Amino acid sequence: MSEDPAAAATPSPAPAPAPAPKRSAVRSLLRLWPYVRPVRWFLAGSTTAALVASSAALLVPLVLRRIVDGPIARHDTAGLWPLAGLLLLLGMAEAGLFGVRRWLIARPLARVERTMRGDLHARLQRLPVSFHDRWASGQLLSRATSDLFTLRLFLAFPLVFLIVNTATFLTGVAIMFSLDWRLGLILVLPAAPLVLLCSYFEARYSRAARRAQDQIGDLATVVEESVLGIRILKAFGRHRTMARRFREQASELRSTELHKARLLADLWAVVVGLPEVALGAALCTGCVLVAHGHLSAGTLVAFLSTALALRWPVESLGWLLAYSNEAATAADRFFEVMDTPEAEEQDASAAARARAGRPQADRASGGAAPDGIRFTGVRFRYPDAPPDSPDLLRGVDLHVRPGETMALVGATGSGKTTLTALIPRLYDATAGSITLDGTDVRDLSRRQVRERVATAFEEPTLFSASVRENVLMGAPDAGQEALDRALDTAQAHFTRRLPDGLDTQVGEQGLSLSGGQRQRLALARAVVGRPAFLVLDDPLSALDVHTEALVEEALRHVLADTTALVVAHRPSTVLLADRVALLADGRIAAVGTHQELLGSCPAYRELMSGEPAGREHTADGTGGADGTESAVGTVGTEPADRTGRTDTVRERSTAR
Repeated sequence: MSEDPAAAATPSPAPAPAPAPKRSAVRSLLRLWPYVRPVRWFLAGSTTAALVASSAALLVPLVLRRIVDGPIARHDTAGLWPLAGLLLLLGMAEAGLFGVRRWLIARPLARVERTMRGDLHARLQRLPVSFHDRWASGQLLSRATSDLFTLRLFLAFPLVFLIVNTATFLTGVAIMFSLDWRLGLILVLPAAPLVLLCSYFEARYSRAARRAQDQIGDLATVVEESVLGIRILKAFGRHRTMARRFREQASELRSTELHKARLLADLWAVVVGLPEVALGAALCTGCVLVAHGHLSAGTLVAFLSTALALRWPVESLGWLLAYSNEAATAADRFFEVMDTPEAEEQDASAAARARAGRPQADRASGGAAPDGIRFTGVRFRYPDAPPDSPDLLRGVDLHVRPGETMALVGATGSGKTTLTALIPRLYDATAGSITLDGTDVRDLSRRQVRERVATAFEEPTLFSASVRENVLMGAPDAGQEALDRALDTAQAHFTRRLPDGLDTQVGEQGLSLSGGQRQRLALARAVVGRPAFLVLDDPLSALDVHTEALVEEALRHVLADTTALVVAHRPSTVLLADRVALLADGRIAAVGTHQELLGSCPAYRELMSGEPAGREHTADGTGGADGTESAVGTVGTEPADRTGRTDTVRERSTAR
């Protein structure tokens, strides 16, 4: 990972994607079988009902033949009524069976869609953070909504009618050949060019369908960013820029959809045109045969009626192929997420790699005495970092003793937030080991790690739920006493003045609250369960000086019996800690108390005071070479440089 800001600002070219394997729509759709299997009998019943209904429709031309060649030819009015009644019964049976088909399939397929959506959401929750770093939320949203809707409609209509229409077409062709093989041959002749055309169409349409569905995901991302960032857009007057970006994305999607429409129009023109020409030729030939007495009028009527009954199965071919390709694309997009290994699935391989790279003595020891948090030779690089860039962390060795509070300081982009993210296994170290009381975190499941470790981030995230629900996410089984204690520790007394108290809904992202209020609730969420290990990433950055002092005083009682690592950017937060660790150049450069580092580490003095490293300081940090008072070591006094609040953003940009 490059530490040079200029280098970080220039993005490295993305590696060329590996060639995608040849796609098979059938293979993609067959992957839906595990979800379809529980409702297979409903699908079979629905298909059977549709087949019987289509068969009833094909019996109508045969009844018409009997009517024309029988009662009509003999002028037998009495003999007409039974056959007319039979036609009525066939029509009613067809309508009723199609109604039964819909009734059979609607509820089961809604259940299939719900199951797939639930599995996708559960998968997204279990996937590692690195996956979510790479994927736009709009792409995931479109997979969970529009793609699954497409799959449900495919199972309800195109899948059934691909089977039904194929059977209907073959049965109809057999009936036509039984009526007159010459006319049947005329109507079957366009089949060969239609098959070739459909094969050509499928390849082009599937590419266009994939492009359109990806663009829908991109468009959803733009909408989401516009809504979540509305305050920034309005504050900087950039709403027109975002609107222009939306229009550009929408125009690209429109162009792709028009391309799909042109492909479909070309297909329909041929699919509809060729059979119509063949039908016209069959009609002319049939009339000649009837005129010369080689064919009865009833047979010609039955033949033409059968041919007309087959118009829908033939004409729907284009729509069925188009929708099947869209469904296959939707299935591919769904399984792209589902095929990504879950975080828990990566545990075994990660643990194996860790065991191979560390001595036996460093490995898990279930009955070991408390040892706090220990980093041994920890290296880390982000998965999408350029291959030729150095690691962000390059051999971190640090020991946070049991019950000790360690402050972690460092320049912006030094990797402080990244280091703290390795403890709860939001990311796994590339090399080295991190142990909790002697047990390597990779020898524990992520659930076990997160039961022991609580985290509060610099940028607090709240959910569209009540204050109570947001805080108790840190310990769902905690009682009212623990909740009140956590709120008191975080100085979140404002919650009692909210309209509904702790049951007040905080709204999306908690934006109905101020930044300081959100940060205090996030801190309460971290301490409510009295965790064995506490990781705080500059948790007081949004608080005023008075509230900060109150929170710090309350935090001292929590930290007294907790092993904690606290990212700090100002002396007031540093003084909460027993010792301080300086992170520089991907390693721990110095460890000691605040006063010790002020006297012995120029880089630490410069970081805390903002003064050049060459300037002399007294051991207590209260004076400089010129006798003026320094900000260093003064509780509640902010350092000159507070750019550390952008640590996460710049750290990640450097990683990329």
